[in-house]
Amino acid sequence: MRLLLTRRFGTFWLASLLSNIGTWAQQVAQPWLLLSLGASPWLLGLDSFALGGPGLLLTLVGGVLADRADRRLLIATLQSIQMLCPVLIVVLLLHGSIQPWIIVALSLVVGVTDALSMPSFQTIVSTLVSRQQLPTGIALNTTQFNLSRILGPSLAGVLMASIGAVGAFAVSAASYLPFIAVALWILPRATVRVVAPAEGGGDGHLLAGARAVLAQPALRGAVLTVLMGSLLCSPLLTFCPVLVKTEFQADVAQFSLTVSAFGAGGLLGGLLLMAVDPARDRRPLASWAASGFAAVVLLSALNPWAWALPLLFVAGGLAMTAANASANAWLQSQAPAAIRGQTVSLFMLAMRGGTALGGLLTGLTVSAWGVREALALNGLLALLAVAMVRRGWLRARPPAAVA
Repeated sequence: MRLLLTRRFGTFWLASLLSNIGTWAQQVAQPWLLLSLGASPWLLGLDSFALGGPGLLLTLVGGVLADRADRRLLIATLQSIQMLCPVLIVVLLLHGSIQPWIIVALSLVVGVTDALSMPSFQTIVSTLVSRQQLPTGIALNTTQFNLSRILGPSLAGVLMASIGAVGAFAVSAASYLPFIAVALWILPRATVRVVAPAEGGGDGHLLAGARAVLAQPALRGAVLTVLMGSLLCSPLLTFCPVLVKTEFQADVAQFSLTVSAFGAGGLLGGLLLMAVDPARDRRPLASWAASGFAAVVLLSALNPWAWALPLLFVAGGLAMTAANASANAWLQSQAPAAIRGQTVSLFMLAMRGGTALGGLLTGLTVSAWGVREALALNGLLALLAVAMVRRGWLRARPPAAVA
């Protein structure tokens, strides 16, 4: 907790919290707005894919930029472009001319800029703290993200019940400003460097750093565990509004409560991670937590009671946070420094790209079979896939040395 009292990390943490509150306010407002405009479950999946799909092509590019570009200017520029998207939605809502295709198109813009900037964003913590403090720094960063998952949806629920979706999108637009200011004034200036071929990733090939990571079973297992969880379990959040609205006939207040409950679980998970010894092997924790998330998806599909859904989402948020944050800490602590940005880009590719593909594919199964049946299938497949990855990952030897 002492890290929060330091000027650079503390300011970064607070600005990130404010930014993520706005993001989560929009994440609640946007799918509910789409459903209100008559969008189908498949269109919700397409919107999720537009948001995360560009990461499948561009996240590795973002990893190279994270290793070679000025991260301050990169983040500030791309965040400024993103800010224009909710601004445009606010204008169209006030004008009464918003259409589902416009929302999906703007999600694509956000997806492209996210894919290029998120590897740089994820490596910021490692530039603000020492290697020994890295697991704690990542846990604190995860904590603020999950705190925003409580505050953002709660704020969105109040705004949508009072002044409508326009309020949530306006808050989202304003929330970009603190983080852009921090990126320009607080974060360290990057020294642009050319990576030598021997360091893994400087041979001129975009995939060289990715190959260097995936060639090591101890690192590959972390990426695959995150990928399975994102591909098969994250659709629980994407199709939560469908579950709430069609299966439980509930309103936006119940939806915002359920999403906030997921954030509460994530916050609890982040706090528990800070109590874990930084020197401890994070692989068993990441793997078993991923299995727990899969079990929550399955139970949510089978659950007949509306009151139990937020409780299940608390467990889901805790499990997902423990899995992803532990895998992220393992990757950043074990990867050579010369390709750490590209290592993080693989983590982001697995997490965000998997979520995008999962949303698109699950959208098809939801439209064909129903939301409960689709989520039940996802949960079963995730349990099997994570168990298969676990066998090889936990037996693999960690990299011999970290540069």
